[in-house]
Order: sequence, then C-alpha cells, then structure tokens
Amino acid sequence: MKKAAKAAPAPKLTAPQGHPGDGSLGFSTRAIHAGQQPDPATGAIVTPVYLTSTYVQEEVGVTKGYDYSRGGNPTRTALEQNLASLEGGHSAYAFGSGMAAITTLLLDFDAGAHVVVSRNVYGGTFRLFERVSRRHGFRFTFVDARDSAAVEAALTPDTRLLFLETPTNPMMELADIRALSRLAHGRGAKVAVDNTFLTPYFQRPLELGADYVVHSATKYIGGHSDVVGGLLVTRTAEDSERIHFLQMSIGAILSPFDSWLLLRGLKTLAVRMREHARNATSIARWLEKHPRVRRVHFPALESHPQHELATRQSTGPGGLLSFELDGGQAEAKRLVESTRVCSLAESLGAVETLISIPSLMTHASVPRPQREALGITDNLVRISVGIEDEADLLADLDQAFAKL
Repeated sequence: MKKAAKAAPAPKLTAPQGHPGDGSLGFSTRAIHAGQQPDPATGAIVTPVYLTSTYVQEEVGVTKGYDYSRGGNPTRTALEQNLASLEGGHSAYAFGSGMAAITTLLLDFDAGAHVVVSRNVYGGTFRLFERVSRRHGFRFTFVDARDSAAVEAALTPDTRLLFLETPTNPMMELADIRALSRLAHGRGAKVAVDNTFLTPYFQRPLELGADYVVHSATKYIGGHSDVVGGLLVTRTAEDSERIHFLQMSIGAILSPFDSWLLLRGLKTLAVRMREHARNATSIARWLEKHPRVRRVHFPALESHPQHELATRQSTGPGGLLSFELDGGQAEAKRLVESTRVCSLAESLGAVETLISIPSLMTHASVPRPQREALGITDNLVRISVGIEDEADLLADLDQAFAKL
C-alpha cells in the first residue's frame, strides 16, 4: 500500500497476536525476533544494514515509508521496534550515544523548566545538566532519591521532569520507581528512568509508572565493547510523536551499522544478563568476606540497605558492583593495576570484566566535595563483572589483593 510522505514517525509494524513484537511471547523470543522479518528481497534472516541516505519515491510525495535517513532508516527502525517491545513501550528512538538520548529528552521541555534529579547520576549526566543545560535556562535540584519525602519536598509547581537513575553508578542506590512516579504525576511532572544498568531483562520502569526510559546502549544492550549508542523509550503515543520530531530535528541519530550491532547484541541479552548477575553475585559475596574490604555495594546482598526494594522492583541485580577498600587511593590503584583478567578501563556492561576507580575515572568531573558526600571516595573500586569463568575472576582478584 502506498503511503504519502510526511514528517511523521518511521513506520512501526503492527504486531498481530502471537507475533514476536507483541507481549504475549517471552523476553528472549522477542529479543531475537521483534521488529525483524526475513528480508523480502532475499529471505535473509538477519536484518540488512541499509547504508542509504535517501530513498526513491514512487511518485511525488509517495514513498514506501522512508524518504531521508535522518527521519528513519529500516535498520534503525528494526532496533527501535525491538527495544520498544522489550521495555513494553509505545515507541523507541536510537541515538548516537546515551548522552544524545538524554539531551533530546531534556529538549522536550521548555527553557526554565525545573528538573528533580537523583543525586548519584552518571558523571556525564551531571556534566550535561550542571555545566551545559543550566546555561540554557534549565534548573536542577539533586536529591537523595532513596528518600521519598526528600523527592516530594523538591517538587515544585515548575517541576516538569523527575529524572531517576536506579540503581545508581557506582553506589548502587535505589529509587522506588512506582512510589516516586505517583508523587511526580501528582504534581504534573513526567518521570524518566535511566535503565542502563539493569536493562529491560531485569527491570521495566514503564510498567512501574515511568513515562520515559533511557539507555546508554553502549553498555549491556550492545554488550561487546564495540559500539556507542543511546536509546529513549516512550510510553504514550503523544510523547512518541514529540520525541520523533526532536530526533529528526536535532539529528543525533544512530548509524545503520551501529543499529545492526545493537540488534545483534540484543539477541543474547537474556543469556548475558543471567551470567553477569551470577558472576557478580559470587564476587560480591566473596568480597563481603574479604578482610581488606570494608563494605560492598550490591543490591542482591542481604546486607544492602535496600535489598527488599531490589527484590520487589527488579528480577535480578545486573553485573555492576562497587566496594570500599581498607586503605586509600594508593591501595586502590595498586589493586586495579594488578589484575590480569579484569581489564582496567572505563565503561561497563560488556562481556569483559572491567575494573576502575570512579573518583579518578568515570566521576572525575564531579567536584570532590560532592563526590565524597555521595560516598565516591578514593578507595572505592568499581567492577563491571563480565561473563568469563567465575573461578578465573575470583582467582584474579585474589592474586591482586595479595599484592596490597
């Protein structure tokens, strides 16, 4: 059927009952099939990489659904439909980075808007809000989102967005998405949740009341340290229409090849997340008993102060943890520089285990007084636990600790 070309969202396939795109099938089935059909020209089971900038029109103003790849590309559409299915959203939009996705979300609100933010957000998010967006009229209040009363007190008549990261990086603080969404909606504000660390496999914020979900797809969605990307998922048709307009207008889109890489990563997301969580839980329990470790931050541990919320809000802990060494910065540096299987690197969510010191690496842009108030001290070590053999990871940490 011919469609008139217009500035509207790229075509979203309507999924009949039983189709991999609907919610009646399991997570892994949808991760492998949603948004993807065999190529009509060749029967190829893998979605092609459509390396094209423009599309031939059948006649003036009549297209097959695409006219220019900034507005829509079939490979990107397949990724967006897939992620929308997994998050239970109306639509998803793919960007060149997680920060591009958050920037686009922020620009859905007028200058002067007030945003309440969970205090321990990713360093890049903090930098965007404090050092870029404030200069353009946005106002931000950072709160301890573990405390519902503190969030409620921060909401004002001008608040347009509550931005939550849960669990936080690297302190593993949780926010009660359902309770805080009710609070924000009662004040007329929208709710966005950064779901990078748990992915829709372990946590689905839209089902808990959030309006938007953002991802640094560079992390667990891609999962192989070979792509940078961002995703933004919307719950309603109205929000979807505005976000698509912004995506097309701003143009910070994900390339077709990077979209293809993320599609490939999503096919194994469930398997990888189970292994990440299993290894991370084993390492967290090992660290909790180690004489050189003061405290382990990992919601799956019964010792975590929000363990009950973690079990109620999510179905698993993910693969990120942090711990405080019994020592200072020198000991932390010696430890992370002594590992052999764990790689000293920023980022997280990949099949490889990555180890870092947040105060010197990922959160170096956060002022020291604020870092330390959050608990991000110089003896805090973060591990993004990969899917290597558990015994090898434990042996590697053991030999690194022996060098302290």
